[in-house]
Amino acid sequence: MKNRSASVLWSIWLVAFLLSIVWVIQIRLEVLPYTDQWTREVVTLVHGTGIYDFFRAVTELGSSHVLIPIAVTAAIAVMLLYKRWYPGLLLLGGSLFAHLLNVWIKQLVARERPSISAALNAEGFSFPSGHSMIPMVCYGLMAYLLCKKIRSEKIKLAVQIVLGTLVCLIGISRFFINVHYLTDIVAGFTVGFTLLCLYIRMDREISDLRRRRKHSKEGSL
Repeated sequence: MKNRSASVLWSIWLVAFLLSIVWVIQIRLEVLPYTDQWTREVVTLVHGTGIYDFFRAVTELGSSHVLIPIAVTAAIAVMLLYKRWYPGLLLLGGSLFAHLLNVWIKQLVARERPSISAALNAEGFSFPSGHSMIPMVCYGLMAYLLCKKIRSEKIKLAVQIVLGTLVCLIGISRFFINVHYLTDIVAGFTVGFTLLCLYIRMDREISDLRRRRKHSKEGSL
């Protein structure tokens, strides 16, 4: 079952990755991707409704003035939980690199936003969405690091569902409040998920190395 779920997940990622490349080409050619053409009317329909107000509140959880204190607090918490500094550095360093990579890709693609709003933390270029990409890494690493210390499978699943849902809501909120195109958000999720998987793989490799060194020292005594 796990292998099948992993295969489905990576298939979705591959499709999203290939689509993101196509979208970059279209954007550079100043062509609006069909996905954005087909979904723009939805933004108009929800403007001024309760749906807009809900996503207007949710989007703050991915904004820098909220996400940074959450990330710092979480980093301190996992350092205390693990009793070493490395997990906190992974969380903060991984999130920071995601931000820097997001800025670099935005400058490279140079896509204008559907609307600019300083109040909504929506200035500068649009592709990919930082609110999709950075929370994917930040909240994703929080879930991963917490679940490594949780024994109950039910609690692990609950943590993953809650934080996973939060990441999805933060990302899609940018579409509904009209500061990103839908393709920006999908691309942000795709790049963010890629980074998250790389960080998890790196952490597991480091953990395996630490265990081998520990066993080697014990064997030499």
